[in-house]
Amino acid sequence: MLTIVHFSDIHLGQDHHGDAGERARRRTEQVMAYVDALPGPVDAVLVTGDLADNGVPAEYREVAKALTSRYPVLLCPGNHDTREPYREVLLGEEPSGGPVNRLHALAGADVLMLDSSIPGRHDGLLDEETLGWLDRTLAEGPADRPALVAFHHPPVTLHLPYVDPIRQFGEERLAEVLGRHPRVRALLCGHAHTAAATVFAGLPLLVAPGVVSTVPLPCEGRAEIIFDQPPVIAFHLLDDDGRLTTHYRVVAPA
Repeated sequence: MLTIVHFSDIHLGQDHHGDAGERARRRTEQVMAYVDALPGPVDAVLVTGDLADNGVPAEYREVAKALTSRYPVLLCPGNHDTREPYREVLLGEEPSGGPVNRLHALAGADVLMLDSSIPGRHDGLLDEETLGWLDRTLAEGPADRPALVAFHHPPVTLHLPYVDPIRQFGEERLAEVLGRHPRVRALLCGHAHTAAATVFAGLPLLVAPGVVSTVPLPCEGRAEIIFDQPPVIAFHLLDDDGRLTTHYRVVAPA
């Protein structure tokens, strides 16, 4: 059994209600303390983008500190992230502007973290370099080894007026690649600041809650973004038959 903790959109450096980012930091620390207190076993913690709010080096130094864990932490960029300082501070690499794509080989499954960000924009796209990398990397792995594919922007409409105009577009190209690789079990993303589950290209698409805030549905009659709900995390359990089950947990203040 593979167990992954998944959350998204911590937005460190964000200023809400005049607290100069203190609220975002406090909520991220609350989530990480909960995760590190789990008796386990946990195979990885997955954070699908918008790690920083303004994409500056000081924020990534805060991210590196806040996301320190006794478990492996897997990351990808979001639309609020900036590739050059992300690479330099979080990865210890030269600050180049190309997409940040990573393969993580866990016990029993591969996790492919993709960069769906478009520099200078809030909507998302998996560019040709990224799709080529995804296609090659999936082909290179054993056909019977399960794979999970993660990125920031959901490639479907979620019926959230605040989020849908800045979702991932060009999704038919992603569907074409996925169709060649039946070892992919599910897609994991963030960006929507709400827990959601749907289907894309015949696969489960599981959207992680946002730590910093929640985006409600129109029927809930709330503002576009709300800040009075506690953070939520997802547990993804991949069993020995390759079936993924997801549970969601509210992380209440200690």
